[in-house]
Amino acid sequence: MPAGDRDYETQVREAFPELAEIGDSDLRERVVEAWTLGLERGGWRDVEDVPYAWNIHEVSNVEHVRGTTTVALRSAEVQREVHGADPDVDVLVAACLLHDVGKCYEYVDHVDAGLVDPDPTYCGEEIPHSISGYALAHEVGCPLAVQRAIPHFLGEVPERTLEAELVKSANSASSNAITQATMGITLQEWVEEYSQTTG
Repeated sequence: MPAGDRDYETQVREAFPELAEIGDSDLRERVVEAWTLGLERGGWRDVEDVPYAWNIHEVSNVEHVRGTTTVALRSAEVQREVHGADPDVDVLVAACLLHDVGKCYEYVDHVDAGLVDPDPTYCGEEIPHSISGYALAHEVGCPLAVQRAIPHFLGEVPERTLEAELVKSANSASSNAITQATMGITLQEWVEEYSQTTG
């Protein structure tokens, strides 16, 4: 239970109205469960306290995840209308909403005020957030199609689905906008300068 006024499940539902885009109610609940576990194990007081990046605290992870989801949904519309492709919206939205849930584990060393007793079993920088996010999705029983669309760095998965490509490109678009707006540099420049990965 967080130190804040609202329980984690309520926080997640309020933070991500895009959950309503997931038609499958079971999948929707699994996404909420993954976030709830991540927040609980990370010791976060509030989902809004998780930063976008270890050194960018002006933008929350929630803002970035929502931006990524919006970009991916709009890209899916274009793919459908212009190219006749048929991305699975449930898979796409679930994967977008979960693509950075692993930051609940990865960023605990960079935030003090928003934390209450992080679980050292899960938390730390040893495992990139896209992989711990994959693990969380697997743990709560998300379909394999969702799990496979979560790792979003090159080389993390050998085969990329249409939904995975949409998550990856939408994540890059959102990330580039954030690094440009907050630091005046591209995402690639940020990665090169700080030798960290983000998404």
